[in-house]
Amino acid sequence: MPSSNADRPSLMGQRALVLGGSVFVGKHLVEALQASGASVTVLNRGRTPSSWTGDVERLVADRTDIDQMRGALAGRDWDHVYDVSGFVMAAGGSDIEGLLALLDGHVGGYVYTSSVMAYDQSWVGRFPWYEDQPTNPEGPASYGGFKALAEASMLARHAATGFPAAIVRPAAIYGPDNNIFDMEAAMFLRLRRGLPVLVPHEGLVITSYGHVDDLCALLVALASTPAAAGEVVNATGESMTSSGYVQALARIVGVEPDVRMLPTERLGELEGTVHGHLFTTRHHGILSTEKARVTLGLPVERGFMAGHRDTYEWFCGSELVDAPDAMRDPVWGAGYDFAAEARALEVLGASA
Repeated sequence: MPSSNADRPSLMGQRALVLGGSVFVGKHLVEALQASGASVTVLNRGRTPSSWTGDVERLVADRTDIDQMRGALAGRDWDHVYDVSGFVMAAGGSDIEGLLALLDGHVGGYVYTSSVMAYDQSWVGRFPWYEDQPTNPEGPASYGGFKALAEASMLARHAATGFPAAIVRPAAIYGPDNNIFDMEAAMFLRLRRGLPVLVPHEGLVITSYGHVDDLCALLVALASTPAAAGEVVNATGESMTSSGYVQALARIVGVEPDVRMLPTERLGELEGTVHGHLFTTRHHGILSTEKARVTLGLPVERGFMAGHRDTYEWFCGSELVDAPDAMRDPVWGAGYDFAAEARALEVLGASA
């Protein structure tokens, strides 16, 4: 079970800075920090509408511009800093070294939200993944390579100056307000509308999933755990095959899914978005969260079914329940297209 409000560390009166903070993980993190009693400041570019409640200080700066960051942050101290700026204008667009130099000596704890993509992706298909495995060697031109380089900078600074950085590597994050549209939202829509669900690779691609509020509870706990400084910690530890994912969400919706297995040898004939991006072989991996649970005693995540039931309840009361037949997130490029899925079935014919 996830941690309850009573289990949260008290941050009453402490100063928390969130880098990012407008949508999904950032939004939920702000809410978690407020619930813990922290005084919350959010720094981002100010381009994305936010829906925070309560008293949140807003700083506007582009983190790719160190002069803007210095103007916003110079002379200020923070008990905790949470870096959840996921995309950072494109991989490699942020001056990590400049940011760390600006914060060093002015922060009690720094938590960086990295990614499963920071691992060396040649390990895809070997299970599970532990924190001491090799990292992504692709360099700043790729998302995972940039994450790995940012991690390395933080760990090097921790070794040199004691900078209190802790790093979290989540895999697939789901839950209310998810802005990656080809995950649970698209699947709920297919199931509710009786549409076929296209599944590649015999439904055997296995991925680790975690609820956004459990990730945020972990981030808050890490900042208050001195032993976590200088450590890398996996999150989102419950795994599910793509076939199991479809069946599980169908049980939550209360329908029998119309599953169509896509022949692997014919995937190259298909164009457009015809299945969720997490069903591809590049996401075939399982994260071990033993270090978080056993070594550091961090909050335990809720189960896959409980988390998705909670998410479906939110979904049914949101605007997404009446979403159109095609959507795409403008930042991540992830989305779905039910017409493209129908065309794919026409191309494959009866074999699907």
